[in-house]
Amino acid sequence: MDIKLDPSRDDLPLVANTSHILVKHYVLDLDVDFESQVIGGTIVLFLESGNRFKKRSSSTEVACPSESNEACKFRMPEPCQIPVTNTKTFSSKIGYNDFVICGKGEKDTSGKDGNHDNQEQASGISSSKYCCDTGNHGSEEFLLVLDCCDLSVLKVEEVDVAAVPGIEKFTRSPKLRNQIVHEVMALPADRWREQLDYYARCSQAPGCGELLFDTDTWSLQIRKTGAQTATDFPHAIRIQYRTKPQGRSVTWTSDQSGRPCVYTVGSPINNRALFPCQEPPVAMSTWQATVRAAASFVVLMSGENSAKPTQLQEDYSSWHYYVTMPMPASTFTIAVGSWTEMKPEICSSNDVATERSFSPSEADFRYIGVCGHMEYPCRFQKASATTQKIIPHRVFAPACLKGACQETLLPLIPPCLSAAHSVLGTHPFSRLDILIVPANFSSLGMASPHIVFLSQSTLTGMSQLCGTRLCHEIAHAWFGLAIGARDWTEEWLSEGFATHLEDVFWAKAQQLAPHEAREQQELRACLRWRRLQDEVQNSPEEMQVLRPNKEKTGHVSDSGSSVIRHGLNPEKVFMQVHYLKGYFLLRFLAKRLGEDTYFSFLRKFVHTFHGQLILSQDFLQMLLENIPEEKRPELSVGNIFRDWLESSGIPQPLQRERQALAECGLAQQVSAEVAKWVRVNRRPRKRKRKDREEVFEKVRHRWCELIVKHKYTKAYRDVERFLQEDQAMGIYLYGELMLSEDPRQQHLARRCFELSREQMDKSSAEVVAEMLF
Repeated sequence: MDIKLDPSRDDLPLVANTSHILVKHYVLDLDVDFESQVIGGTIVLFLESGNRFKKRSSSTEVACPSESNEACKFRMPEPCQIPVTNTKTFSSKIGYNDFVICGKGEKDTSGKDGNHDNQEQASGISSSKYCCDTGNHGSEEFLLVLDCCDLSVLKVEEVDVAAVPGIEKFTRSPKLRNQIVHEVMALPADRWREQLDYYARCSQAPGCGELLFDTDTWSLQIRKTGAQTATDFPHAIRIQYRTKPQGRSVTWTSDQSGRPCVYTVGSPINNRALFPCQEPPVAMSTWQATVRAAASFVVLMSGENSAKPTQLQEDYSSWHYYVTMPMPASTFTIAVGSWTEMKPEICSSNDVATERSFSPSEADFRYIGVCGHMEYPCRFQKASATTQKIIPHRVFAPACLKGACQETLLPLIPPCLSAAHSVLGTHPFSRLDILIVPANFSSLGMASPHIVFLSQSTLTGMSQLCGTRLCHEIAHAWFGLAIGARDWTEEWLSEGFATHLEDVFWAKAQQLAPHEAREQQELRACLRWRRLQDEVQNSPEEMQVLRPNKEKTGHVSDSGSSVIRHGLNPEKVFMQVHYLKGYFLLRFLAKRLGEDTYFSFLRKFVHTFHGQLILSQDFLQMLLENIPEEKRPELSVGNIFRDWLESSGIPQPLQRERQALAECGLAQQVSAEVAKWVRVNRRPRKRKRKDREEVFEKVRHRWCELIVKHKYTKAYRDVERFLQEDQAMGIYLYGELMLSEDPRQQHLARRCFELSREQMDKSSAEVVAEMLF
């Protein structure tokens, strides 16, 4: 498949040649420097080639990512000379939960322009073929292509894993380094600690030859002279690099207490501006990381262990995390800041009550065959894990949010975790950290392995917003992480499931009676129906399709590279069509089959597909195969594709259902209450002034909408505060201010944007700027 990219489009290229060679494990050894706003160090990649790779003929055509012939010329890196202001050397013993720290290296004081990297190719994405065949180079040398941008790559070298003491047991010949790597990768799951230790020791082995490399806008390309196939290419390579302050994978900002912090923001380009990697989801890998920062900072990461800092010299600390469940590199997450762990003031009887069981019958948890994923230490195989309703969890936030966390968030976590277990069974991950991220976070939440980011906006008002968002992110542990989409265009497989499950989890967490749960869920369905109608009326049709590639879904080029259409469109970040149409499809299926039948199937599906990547047909085919024929009239994979996944606009089955549906009782009560207050407000009366601060804290977003709608100038300060403190929700309010066509409100919007734009993430800033100017 030839991949053609148009520089004027907003497509996201995935260029890694994953069909030829796969990264199976990453070892990161990094330093976080807040003064220069740079994360730098080394990353060691442990690679595995496919057994179908053969030496290709010299006539094989190779197209490089640039139209310029210069982009095809490889060169050895020039010596890197970095001015040194402060050199620190640290060391620690090798252990199963620690890995060797040989040296902190030299601080980057060269400025924020990152000008020590290789000369970057300006042509970037061209209309030529994009790495469609990297099985070998024009000189019959294999080319490793990694997804990479906004990074300064300083050096690439082969790692002499044969130099590690005791490693000789893995091979008869010390020259067969690739065999050593293969044998380490092949260690069984029950020897995972030993395997991590070998990875760590190998990552600290000396280099045995620098490799040729080149960079362009979207990739890092590496080759070794004489290595003609993926099998010949070194299977352990070390890359020395550093990030750039303007890199799009992380954001350097201040927390709510005004202290510096940095974190991964869920960028459309994922982690390729944090470390060179293979972005396509098929590149499932494990990782371990040692991160050093000033001792005043806390390092949180997507890791299985609850890391504790190791004190180093000169007021620095080291943090080590690891992951043994293979997942796409895009799920890697890091946050470094002056976070404080939040704990309940007292353990009340209510906390104890949340430990009770929500579990369905034991039949739902019976062992269903062998796991279908690649081998790793799987919680679904552990009896103690299958019955663990509430996994260990911690909450971190700036100290100034301690009261809000204790009052709103901490009491909700146990019942929400327990409710999720009652619906889906075994928690895929052994622990959970929750971090309240800075105000510039553009979403209400983001889930990664073992860690969830929540916006501070979820802490305001009653528990409803915090509880539902927490349930949504917990649901991603199963759908989005443990079970991922093989094709990123099928975003509904993650967001549709999480949106549907958040209602189910939240109803159980609140201990609602069945009729109360139904009414609450129907009310939320009414609100989502209106939102979906508005979305399809105000978005391009081509971006409303849940399966845009149709029969080509999941297809990649011969090398494994592909393109995500509209992946860089800043407006896509704020579109909810994948959430809403996916939610309504799953709700439709659950109602058609009966909720007991549907959720019984869903638990079976989770057990079958955890640890794997899926396409829409994997879910739909198994669903239809596992339900009686009388319960699925007119349901087929083809019909669902046609009606729900491959068409824009409102799905016809949903249109018919909503037209025939009478308002639920709770919705009728809300309508009646609204009508009553409309009548009351028409009467002349003396108004008692309420404490506006209290009103603002309880219903911040709705209050600001009313201020804008009625041009209540006395409360414009509340709008200004909301736009700066609640950026996850404020983007929609900018639209309201501009649509009012009131000069004072438009001035307010532009002034708030100028105050906040430097702290906003790039996608949010682009969307707001388009509204305002």
